[in-house]
Amino acid sequence: MSKEEKLYSDVPPTKLRNKEEKFKPADTSRFWLTIASLFFFNMLQNRFYAFRYKGAENVIEKGVPTILYAPHCNWWDGIVFYNIAHRIFHKEIRIMIEELNRFPILRHGGGYSVNKKSPQSAMKALQYSVDCVCDLKNILCIFPQGIIRPPHFRPIEFQTGLAYIAQKAVKKMGKINMVPLSIEYCFLRDNRPEVLVEFGKKVTINANESIDRKELTHILENAMTNVCDKQHEEISHGEIEDYNILFKQHLKWYRRIEQRLKRIDLPPVADV
Repeated sequence: MSKEEKLYSDVPPTKLRNKEEKFKPADTSRFWLTIASLFFFNMLQNRFYAFRYKGAENVIEKGVPTILYAPHCNWWDGIVFYNIAHRIFHKEIRIMIEELNRFPILRHGGGYSVNKKSPQSAMKALQYSVDCVCDLKNILCIFPQGIIRPPHFRPIEFQTGLAYIAQKAVKKMGKINMVPLSIEYCFLRDNRPEVLVEFGKKVTINANESIDRKELTHILENAMTNVCDKQHEEISHGEIEDYNILFKQHLKWYRRIEQRLKRIDLPPVADV
């Protein structure tokens, strides 16, 4: 009998590989972004019945850089982030990818590398992140736990990279908004799973505010914990009416037959 592989590790992949890997920035163009947008949207449509989201109307503030941050529990998270950036907010995504050296083509979609083998290597990615978020055509997307965790993992704890980026960016721009997301992948009434995204309350800092990096990290942790717990509680009670729909599939033929059968009034069964 084969042994199941270990799904989660406390050691980042670049530390496990223990190799010197050159930093690679994003390398986007109109052509590649069009290809990526179609490809990643098609991937979601092929796998999921629907993509629902709520709370997006107050995320973007004109002239103010925005960072979206979320838990990282599975392979789909980056693709969900890409579609949020391009199809909901119509901005270019910038996203830190630790495995980028294995999939360099993702640079053309807005990915850039990070090597956590040493603090000096990781600092290059953080400094590049500051430049990205200060360019308002971009929206920076971060997984601040720094590693893939199981769904609903608690406690939610961050590395200090997100707070570092925010503090450096606010010195350049005067203000920055950080918005926590909760992303759930779940089955509702269809035979295929759905993606449900909820945007939480934004955390805003201004240049005239003095806040310790560790304190800011805890504030950001609490904000994400709150929106994740809130969404999980609502979904467990079937409260999905307030979600907008990015896409929703047509029912398969066997599901259409099922729906028709449900509408047939069967005669009552006689007592024997």
